[in-house]
Amino acid sequence: MKKSIDKYKKDFLTSLEEHRGYSDLTIKTYADVLNEAFGHIEIVEENGHTVVNLMPYRIFIAGLNAKTISKKLSAVRSFVAFVQEQGLHVTLQADESIKVAKTLPKPISHEHIVEALQKCDLKEKLLVSMLYTVGLRISELALLELENISGEWIRVIGKGNKQRDIPLLKSTRRLIDEYLSTFVLKKFLFEKNGERLSENSLRYMITKIFKRVALKVTPHQLRHSYASSLLNGGAPIVDVSELLGHASMATTQIYTKLGSALKQQNYNKAHPLGEREC
Repeated sequence: MKKSIDKYKKDFLTSLEEHRGYSDLTIKTYADVLNEAFGHIEIVEENGHTVVNLMPYRIFIAGLNAKTISKKLSAVRSFVAFVQEQGLHVTLQADESIKVAKTLPKPISHEHIVEALQKCDLKEKLLVSMLYTVGLRISELALLELENISGEWIRVIGKGNKQRDIPLLKSTRRLIDEYLSTFVLKKFLFEKNGERLSENSLRYMITKIFKRVALKVTPHQLRHSYASSLLNGGAPIVDVSELLGHASMATTQIYTKLGSALKQQNYNKAHPLGEREC
């Protein structure tokens, strides 16, 4: 891996642009982090297996704030995950997570989602709908098998291999039926040539879909939109937490803060004495 690290970095940065639609500035940030990191990371190769030890780099950046450290380590993890997808056997050492304060997510408005759906083909429409009306993580959607779609419910294998059942809207169920009658599939809901589509392929599809309406949208933002819509519509937080597959309800509570923030913004704009944006 040492000899070919530059080649993989170049391919990885290209994938960030082509598959994820990242901006030039974001790609440069990734490049700078990787160049810095691999000046310190220890790489050991044993019997065709590569061990990437992050500890020397973690020591180097230890003086930075937790959020910055987390972002830098996340960039390295993304790169290693990309290398693994290329077929290399790579293991990360000293990869413990850094806890940072959670920021409010940024959901996409229902109107913008509807606008994007109007410009979708059948497969794209189903992709957006499964994220927006079922609230799946992109990893869960990539692994969703046909046998786990039954009637008005789907069974999802989430984090920690935990199962949860999620109801389908009638409109989403009709869309699935139309899709299944149009495409011949072997095992997974999203396939190409008999092989399941990767998470990156699905992310790239989302990028293309929303680029048509001049928006940069990630699959996770559509999951945020699902959660926020349910909570703003009066759904109990305990139910939403279960539907999302959150291990703790505290994770779901961030969406209630988001709803309050949006209400405050709308109130300020609507009231004659409120502060309006110029």
